[in-house]
Amino acid sequence: MSPFSKTDCSYMQMALTLAERGRGKTSPNPMVGAVIVKEGRVVGRGYHARVGAAHAENVAICEAGELNLGATLYVTLEPCIHHGRTPPCTEAVIAAGIERVVAAMEDPNPLVAGKGFAQLREAGIRVDDGCLRADARRLNEFYVVFHEQKRPFITIKWAMSLCGRTAHDSGESRWITNQLSREHGHRLRAQHDGVLVGLGTVLNDDPMLNVRLPDYKGPQPKRIVVDGDLSIPSRARLLCERAKGDVILFTTPFAKQEKVDHFEREGCRVVQLPSQRRLLDMRRVMDELAEMGLISVLVEGGRQIHTSLLREGLADKVVAFIAPKIIGGFHPRAPVEDLALPGLDRALKVTDVRVQTFDQDICLEGYLHEI
Repeated sequence: MSPFSKTDCSYMQMALTLAERGRGKTSPNPMVGAVIVKEGRVVGRGYHARVGAAHAENVAICEAGELNLGATLYVTLEPCIHHGRTPPCTEAVIAAGIERVVAAMEDPNPLVAGKGFAQLREAGIRVDDGCLRADARRLNEFYVVFHEQKRPFITIKWAMSLCGRTAHDSGESRWITNQLSREHGHRLRAQHDGVLVGLGTVLNDDPMLNVRLPDYKGPQPKRIVVDGDLSIPSRARLLCERAKGDVILFTTPFAKQEKVDHFEREGCRVVQLPSQRRLLDMRRVMDELAEMGLISVLVEGGRQIHTSLLREGLADKVVAFIAPKIIGGFHPRAPVEDLALPGLDRALKVTDVRVQTFDQDICLEGYLHEI
């Protein structure tokens, strides 16, 4: 039996909808929405619009003004207690005279992690947490995985034909999907901190890995290439000025020093990780990206990297575009290689599946782990 009323859930859903407006703009902060209610009427609304901007609670408190006294605050995440780019939200809530706080979830960031609730309770405010918790965790899945698992949230993405191929035998892959699907792919890039590919994808597709949506003014994701001996061509499109954004190259000690020096002079960040071969440990790569503060990574190929992430249990989400085309061919062009599974009963299960269409293309996305 839920301790929360239908009214509580309704206002929390309103707060979650507000929080969604910050998608792609708040990282490494979470998306947060807040609604203040007094005597059955909404008197304040707010959401965290971007990094450095006021937090949701403060925006809502400012809108409510004198009506905060004795009101209830519905907020999608535990109010923060630490000083960052903005002052602690708990202080603002206490000073405003809020009587009750209904929160969707505790903040997994160890700087907060229950301390915000404790301070509010010590000030005499009634705190009820857990209202629509599952929805709130899903909303901030990047932030949750980053703080709970100490690595970025990893989305793997591919586009394939109806017969399961990602390219023609010639290597040609432009374009399997249509323009609407490709635009959605750019929206996915805009939502992630980084876009990662392997050297093979660079050599075969020469992607730019940036966001090229009409009127897009948000930050560009970090462009990340896994390249065991720095064989990436200097003329690659992702290295050109018009691609914009930072470039991170992961390599091994097998890369010649002159190549390392060259790409560093060109403004790339080169990270050499220990390895006995030219293959990189993707767990180590993700650990390094977490150290750099990236809370989410979109992996666009190739199949060796997809396979490695799936084998290691690192991939959190799959986004697969399926075009109504039959290509056929002799050479293997599947999006994933052998996972060494003993049988169909051990197949990796994708759950919470969502299917949408872009004209005739199908986009299937789902989760490999519970968030």
